[in-house]
Amino acid sequence: MNKQNVTKPMETNIIISNINDFIFCPRSIYFHNLYGTFDEHLYQGPSQVRGKISHKAVDENKYSTKKSVLQGIDVYSEELGVIGKIDIFDRGKGILIERKNKITTLYEGYLLQVYAQYFCLLEMGFVVKAIQLYSISDNKKYNIKLPTKKQKKRLLEVLSDIKKFRLEDKSFFQNINKCRKCIYNKLCDYYQDDE
Repeated sequence: MNKQNVTKPMETNIIISNINDFIFCPRSIYFHNLYGTFDEHLYQGPSQVRGKISHKAVDENKYSTKKSVLQGIDVYSEELGVIGKIDIFDRGKGILIERKNKITTLYEGYLLQVYAQYFCLLEMGFVVKAIQLYSISDNKKYNIKLPTKKQKKRLLEVLSDIKKFRLEDKSFFQNINKCRKCIYNKLCDYYQDDE
């Protein structure tokens, strides 16, 4: 057999939104995928419902009528092995905007998620000059610096961790504060609320 004709198995691409979920709790991705085919009302809490409603304008391409504003487009990076959607990219200004229902803290998961979107756009040939996180409920914009080499390295580490993670992984560290906020906590065998 000619080794040049042997192809390696296709790897599964990571969904960009799973980056934020993984940082929150690696186990939440399992439950999210498990319930992905069910009616969202069965498991989503009030904050998830509000988030879904706040994304409605982007999801339905009604955020802007400007042709230079791309809304909810699919993006992909072969280098990173990620796929997903962006909320808004203003091609005229070169601004990538990720919308969240309410931002109280600039969590690492938010940043890594938008960095993945940034690298996808670059690989697709777009020029990205600026990144913003937008908090819908209080109308606040957070200007995010373009990722450094160190931040790209961190993103690649997290993507590698996602690929390697197994639900039965004994090195999993529970954060009870995150568990209390997780919509899947009643399903998770790690959750034990002592309060």
